[in-house]
Amino acid sequence: MSAENEPRPPAAAGAPGAKTPRTAAVLPAAGRGVRLGPGAPKALRTLNGTPMLIHAARALAASRAVGLVVVVAPPEGAAEVKSLLDAHALDGGDRTDFLVVPGGETRQESVKLGLDALPEDIGIVLVHDAARPLVPVDTVDAVVEAVRAGAPAVVPALPLTDTVKEVEPRTGGEPEPVLGTPARARLRAVQTPQGFDRDTLLRAHESLAPEGEGATDDAGMVERLGLSVVVVPGHEEAFKVTRPLDLVLAEAVLARRKANRGY
Repeated sequence: MSAENEPRPPAAAGAPGAKTPRTAAVLPAAGRGVRLGPGAPKALRTLNGTPMLIHAARALAASRAVGLVVVVAPPEGAAEVKSLLDAHALDGGDRTDFLVVPGGETRQESVKLGLDALPEDIGIVLVHDAARPLVPVDTVDAVVEAVRAGAPAVVPALPLTDTVKEVEPRTGGEPEPVLGTPARARLRAVQTPQGFDRDTLLRAHESLAPEGEGATDDAGMVERLGLSVVVVPGHEEAFKVTRPLDLVLAEAVLARRKANRGY
């Protein structure tokens, strides 16, 4: 790839003459979450009586760096999600605005629709899973700062505690032969929000057409362009709520926060 085709990274904060780029977050919330069982879309399932979507939006808005949160709703549910946000008084004051747009049939399509809705003055984009409702603000800030420092793509991640095996997949519950054991020290469990220079992420979405159910990892799309992705420390509370047991764990985290911090 020639140098003139490389996307220009955002100017580092504090550099002479540099202007800190505005940051927006895209929050896809259109998934059904079938592994949680029948019922409302996953992002609308409640924790302590409040939808996960609201918890996630509040977590993003808690960062002083985030000036806009674009919530990508189920294709036919944008009005419902807008009413939900209004009902929970998600007011970022002078710092954070909220916008709701209809999503697509896949996560990749939904993220692209969220990108298309961003104002022109946004230079940094976070993409966050609504199913990670408890991400701490320090993690959000760390991702933003790494992009501001010049990284085109940033992901928060944790070292693995379990040994991982590569296997030959089988169907019907058959035993699966082990093909290898990757070195655990080189592996990380990736979380969100993932952060990007806006032009880099837009280029990835415009260059890589959806295949099958579409990409589920935006940083992986940037990797496919041959660009670097860096990792910053994630947090154990930024886990993804996917199965019923995760809901129980998330409720316990919220209870501990309330006991320790009074909210």
